[in-house]
Amino acid sequence: MLVLTPTAPATAVGPSVRLSQTQAGTGGSITVSGSGWRSHALLMLLVCGQSAPSRGVLGGTNSCANADGRAVTTDADGRFSRVLPVTEPPVPCPCVVHVATVTGAKAQADAVLRVAGHPVRPLPARTDGGRLSVLTDIRLDGSSGVLTWFGAPPSRTLVLTVGNVGSDPVTDPVFRVGISHGVFAPQWDEQQWRGTLAPGGKARIRLPVELSAGAHGDYTVSLAYGGRVLGEQPWGVGRPWGVTLFWILLCVVVPVAVFRIGMAAVDRVRPHRPHRSRRSRGLRRAHRGRPAGRTSPARPPWLRRGDRTDAPHAPDAPHAPDAPDAPEASYATGAAAAGPGPTSTLPWFTPDSAPGTAAGRLSAPHDDNPASPTTPVTKGPT
Repeated sequence: MLVLTPTAPATAVGPSVRLSQTQAGTGGSITVSGSGWRSHALLMLLVCGQSAPSRGVLGGTNSCANADGRAVTTDADGRFSRVLPVTEPPVPCPCVVHVATVTGAKAQADAVLRVAGHPVRPLPARTDGGRLSVLTDIRLDGSSGVLTWFGAPPSRTLVLTVGNVGSDPVTDPVFRVGISHGVFAPQWDEQQWRGTLAPGGKARIRLPVELSAGAHGDYTVSLAYGGRVLGEQPWGVGRPWGVTLFWILLCVVVPVAVFRIGMAAVDRVRPHRPHRSRRSRGLRRAHRGRPAGRTSPARPPWLRRGDRTDAPHAPDAPHAPDAPDAPEASYATGAAAAGPGPTSTLPWFTPDSAPGTAAGRLSAPHDDNPASPTTPVTKGPT
């Protein structure tokens, strides 16, 4: 006959850490193993000072050798094994190997480690008379302004309600606010709240939180008191697109300014062509309009534009036989109408045959008597 004996249910065991050696010197290494962790969880292994398994890491990750830490992922059964180099922490011992989860639900465990050659100081006295407990959910109040869009430091206010569940009053408690980005460990900052909480009393706590300039991405704000984390709150910060817009405009404006400066420099150093007046341009157009082989005589210096257009023709001046000689006739008429003054002879007349003199009138050719071109013209009765 087979008799079945009921067995006691297995008790839930929390996460644990074991070390291959409990004492090692700087420069050596130890093997850290653990069990009871969440499956496929990412863990961080650190050597921390001023710590004890019963009290945790009093100074937070600022008391740990963060540069020489190691990361490990648990298997499907929640186990892991990792070689960790032994490094002196930035604060005196007692020292521990601190193992904590990076993402997901928070879990941590410590194992005592003696670092050979590192100084040891006793832990501060522990006071258990007053204990604070969070009564409401932690939240972040505030919003981003226009300056944050251009890279100003984002800021929020951490708001929570705490109560004193101990037997002694708590005066001016010091909270530790940690900010972590992604998988990195939080950076802790101590902030003191001014006031006294009597046993059984509660108070509204408001603590400022600020990130660095230009920060963006997913952050986690943690609040700790007395070596215990009271709560966490996620914080998503948008990208400062105003900074991106500024750099785009800078990449456009600077090349344009350099191009304009270069063009101004080229315009200064290149040789300039001589300036042409309107009068010279008009004469060039007039010469282009004349028939080939015929050129107009040089213009006398005393002849002006008004004289050529407004002066009357001499009554006895002969008319030019063809149209292209009209400018020559107008030059002669203008010289005759100039009136009294210094007499000048045009280059195509002799001194005694100018149109304005008596000899010139007598010797001027006439169309009415081609046979005697030098016969003077007979005028009628006056």
